[in-house]
Amino acid sequence: MPRILAIDYGSKRTGLAVTDPLQIIATGLTTVDTPLAIEYLKDYISKEAVELFVVGEAKQKDGSPAQSTPLINAFVELLKKNFPLIPVEREDESHTSKRAFQTMIDSGIGKNKRRDKKLVDKISAVLILQGYMERKGM
Repeated sequence: MPRILAIDYGSKRTGLAVTDPLQIIATGLTTVDTPLAIEYLKDYISKEAVELFVVGEAKQKDGSPAQSTPLINAFVELLKKNFPLIPVEREDESHTSKRAFQTMIDSGIGKNKRRDKKLVDKISAVLILQGYMERKGM
């Protein structure tokens, strides 16, 4: 079975997470510099089958679009242009950075490692993917 790949888009860094081939477990893949994200995905997809992209959708507390929404939408359009056969779905990413930080604390990750924003972005992508999987009953 092909994997599902989740994306936590950021203006500087983009966190990536994937399911296992049976689409049971969400695992952090990596964090890439955002300008290199499409090239990284092209390389990854040349080696692994991906059936769906799940991109985090940023919202304000009141449910309105966040300030980063236009940037995320532009990235989604780049995904569709570069990978026309892979559908894109959106998943609410509200509070994923805070939850990622708390996850690091709960798992005993030291203070210095918790400052690693790349790790936060990767964990945020896992949380986006887990949210999608739970919503779909996977």
